[in-house]
Amino acid sequence: MTPELTVLTLAGLLQGVQFALMSVRVNMELPNGKTMGPRDPDRLGKPIPEQVTPRTGRLIRAMNNHFEALIMFTLAVVVVTLGDKATGLSAGCAWVFLIARIAYVPAYYFGLTPWRSIIWMFGFLATMLMLISALF
Repeated sequence: MTPELTVLTLAGLLQGVQFALMSVRVNMELPNGKTMGPRDPDRLGKPIPEQVTPRTGRLIRAMNNHFEALIMFTLAVVVVTLGDKATGLSAGCAWVFLIARIAYVPAYYFGLTPWRSIIWMFGFLATMLMLISALF
């Protein structure tokens, strides 16, 4: 397996960890009827992120942000791998992405401004650099 695919696998596992952290916190804060039900708007009253503590809301947003980042990163890994463009640069970028995504969770949870955004930018730029490198 290429380093890029290894990192993609680890990023997928990170998504699972983030989901578990978020769901445990949400289920501790809200009644079962809200979290285990169909989540119809008339039953919830307002969206779940608006009913939890600020830090739990941040875990929800961090998890959703990782889903979004994972789409672009997966695209970069597929392009680099199937295009036979894997290099030391693309492997390094993949690891930068993963490290940034791991650091992003506590930075968001603790509300570290502007560090959360700076950490996010490192992951995004690493992904974009992987895509650009695949063109050459």
